[in-house]
Amino acid sequence: MPGGRLTQQERQQIALGLADGLAYAEIARRLDRPTSTITREVMRNGGPTAYRADLAHRATERRTHRRRPAAPRGTEAPPPAHGRDAEAVRAYEETFTTAMMQSGMPKMMARVMAALSLTDTGSLTASELVRRLDVSPASVSKAIAFLESQGMVRRERDERRRERYAIDDDIMYQSMMASARSMAQIVRTTREGAGILGPHTPAGVRLENIARFLDFVSESTVRAAEQAREVLHTKATTPSGGAAESSPARG
Repeated sequence: MPGGRLTQQERQQIALGLADGLAYAEIARRLDRPTSTITREVMRNGGPTAYRADLAHRATERRTHRRRPAAPRGTEAPPPAHGRDAEAVRAYEETFTTAMMQSGMPKMMARVMAALSLTDTGSLTASELVRRLDVSPASVSKAIAFLESQGMVRRERDERRRERYAIDDDIMYQSMMASARSMAQIVRTTREGAGILGPHTPAGVRLENIARFLDFVSESTVRAAEQAREVLHTKATTPSGGAAESSPARG
């Protein structure tokens, strides 16, 4: 299986495959590439309906140049924490972002969430996010406002009085609860529609069935999230051998 960056010819094949309605896995098979490579390539360059090979290739070249700034004389980049492979972490951050986008999260919000999730502290300042993501302060501010409204990010002040944006160990719990609240709103709306259309008409019955289904899913989601919440508070520990292990946090 070939490695390295996608070539312009491969991107043209991806565009043709998308135009033919091929699945990512089939395009990947034809190019002898991992499916995750094709998925990430398409999602970060407009998605399946807006992907263009020439624009994607130029965008990748621009990103490559931005990632290789000339280092000032006498300075060196700090070594990655915990001996991590910096390139592998960067590639995984894109994969993680793509996964969240596929779940329905807007691109900028997904990028901010990925950046916060992959830091050991779980928090970054606005300027750190701007530099890390190479975007405008306004883009970061808009993304943070959305994530904060969903209970997925909170603001805090550090010792230098700088505002930081942080995620909690409860981030996925909060996400599931937000999803449950959204479904509950749809339940109320569909039941209202069933009453207007007539509870015994085909359309009214259809809406009532949707409401019953989503009501059950919403309640199940809340119940499962409450039962599993402790899992999110498992903390990393370092045994005498030096390898990290996990243990449940105890209150």
